[in-house]
Amino acid sequence: MILHTGLRTDIPAFYTPWFLRRLEEGYVLVRSPYAATTVTRYSLSPEMVDLIGFCTKNPRPMLPHLDKLTPYGQHWFVTITPYGRDMEPHVPPKEQVMADFRTLSRALGPDRVAWRYDPILLTERYPLPWHLEQFAAMARTLRNATDTCVISFIDLYEKVKRSAPELRAVSREDRITLGREMAAIARENGMNLKACAEGGELAPYGVDCSGCMTDAVYERAFRGHLRFPRLPRGRGACACRLSCDIGAYNTCGHLCRYCYANASPALVRRTMAAHDPYSPLLTGRLQPEDQVLEARQESWRDGQLRLDDWL
Repeated sequence: MILHTGLRTDIPAFYTPWFLRRLEEGYVLVRSPYAATTVTRYSLSPEMVDLIGFCTKNPRPMLPHLDKLTPYGQHWFVTITPYGRDMEPHVPPKEQVMADFRTLSRALGPDRVAWRYDPILLTERYPLPWHLEQFAAMARTLRNATDTCVISFIDLYEKVKRSAPELRAVSREDRITLGREMAAIARENGMNLKACAEGGELAPYGVDCSGCMTDAVYERAFRGHLRFPRLPRGRGACACRLSCDIGAYNTCGHLCRYCYANASPALVRRTMAAHDPYSPLLTGRLQPEDQVLEARQESWRDGQLRLDDWL
């Protein structure tokens, strides 16, 4: 199975000690975001977990501990954007994250790390030409450290409108201009540009619209074959395989103003204050009324040889 860590929060950035303790103890508890008293118990045994997927804006806290992840396949999405603290108050400088990205790539290989430049938002401070200039400079810095870059455009959820009212939807004309030009820049630097949950609109302009967390991506990172069960893909325009996520909403301390996973800075501060690095839950502890359910897990490893193994 594939274990996700970063669809709701940033575990490497803020919860590395907790995560390493969960690996050591061999299990994790996850509270349902939809039913407060329902808790799922996942085994973290390498016999069950084939690959761990990370999404982070700061891999640095995990870098000294990569040896603890050796028994597992890994795939890392590292989001690196050039915004200022007006949008990303607590994200490290992009220069630091790019340096850490290159360190991660040297340790794991470029096939296991991908750069996310998202979400793309347009304001007076961050106009379209600025994005192209910044993207080109960053792509040159990350050249040879990855062959994949993923982009997406800002989604104006209601909570995003409240936290960043100056943001506007990116027009189709601007999306096409950005997609076309960024795809060319990516190719110049040995990267394939992918679009996340944007449908097929950018495909005619050289953008890969097949999805960013697909079966093919995971098999490549696993460096072997997997027997994928019939699980639902992401909703809407999302083509990705999304299975279990051990994160929790309202726990990411980056406090990016465009974030969909945080309701408000005040709630995030309260939730993070409830984090106990010794608890099997990311935040809080089990309560008497909680119902703990055992997850149905199995390895997806496929040891059978295929024709392409001989080609």
